Amino acid sequence: MFDYLKEYFDTKALLICLGLVILGLLSVYSATFDVGAAAAFKKQVVWAAIGLVALFIMAFFPLKTLQRISFPLYILNLGLLLVVLVVGERVSGSKSWFGLGGSGGPAAFGGQPSEFAKVATVLALSSFLARTSITLSNAKHLMLAIGIVIVPMVLILAQPDLGTAVVFFAMVLPVLYWAGASNFVLAAIVAPIVAAAGALFGTLVFLVSLLVGGTLLYLTRQNRFAVAVAFGLTLAVGLSVQAVYERMPAYQQKRISTFINPGSEQKGAGYNVYQSKVAIGSGGFFGKGYLQGTQTQLNFIPEQWTDFIFCVPGEEFGFVGASLVIGLFTGLLLHGVNVAGLSKNKFASAASIGITGIFGFHVLVNIGMSMGLLPVIGIPLPFLSYGGSALVANMSMVGLLMNFYANRKEH
Repeated sequence: MFDYLKEYFDTKALLICLGLVILGLLSVYSATFDVGAAAAFKKQVVWAAIGLVALFIMAFFPLKTLQRISFPLYILNLGLLLVVLVVGERVSGSKSWFGLGGSGGPAAFGGQPSEFAKVATVLALSSFLARTSITLSNAKHLMLAIGIVIVPMVLILAQPDLGTAVVFFAMVLPVLYWAGASNFVLAAIVAPIVAAAGALFGTLVFLVSLLVGGTLLYLTRQNRFAVAVAFGLTLAVGLSVQAVYERMPAYQQKRISTFINPGSEQKGAGYNVYQSKVAIGSGGFFGKGYLQGTQTQLNFIPEQWTDFIFCVPGEEFGFVGASLVIGLFTGLLLHGVNVAGLSKNKFASAASIGITGIFGFHVLVNIGMSMGLLPVIGIPLPFLSYGGSALVANMSMVGLLMNFYANRKEH
């Protein structure tokens, strides 16, 4: 029995996941128990239990069957994304939520289909790329692979939910790289993103970003025509940023403008970021003690239990607590890459990389925005931030990693 567990049961992934979930529950309790939102903690406990069941279901689900049903699951999730646009509840500016018993507040149960769409999309993309007839050097196959990711992205942008939509880029890049996409293909995807980001900071930065993107395309070129097409797309994306920005909801415009000029809105859109940095910085080395955080307990950061949950361990447990959280996430990401490398099954290998990319992007952006290093785009911290559908989806993805580890020797 012990030999079986050692060989096939992914204890490392399970323990890291449980450690993060426990830290999340402690943080949500601390952020909610004294501000009239205690129901959020009780709900999170229920969702953690459901997530644990989902984790074990995914861990022991037959791998071949999982690969076969990946596209039906993908189609089902696309259907849910369409339905939520019609009958979903509008929460924080986005019509992305199925709610029961409220309007997305602590007393309501419900979920966001976009969280499960991430899982379904990475499985469908990995299943497509695992086919022996598929090669990314074929332009048609490459466009189909990108299309699998683009469709749910467009539906999520229609909600609108920019933060969740951007996560899909974090998924597709590492998966395509792992599946053998050329450096030029990766550069052609990255260059428009660089140009779009540069356009937000003014003409000079935009021109520099175009130069950087063009250089990447030239250095990885396959032929001049391809470079010209990719650079034209990069230029078009950069020039369209202003038009897209003007059509964004006002709260998203404020988030971006605050990131560009953080000192301008310490009492407005930048208030949370400013207070978040104060909370993390005031924690010192060992922190102020559990339930003793000034910023947390005095509710300086509204709804801190959501996107700014990292402030709680940062303030109450200090550098030690923040390092523990980052260390656990680092261990999970490294383990995900290791599982991808060990897996002989192409589907499992690609899906492991995709899941790792999703986790990595969430961690990087959430902690970055909590420290004022990145714009606030509404991306939660996996396992720690309050949110039932996100917690269940994240624990399901850990279950998938456990599944891939157990079946790593299968082709």
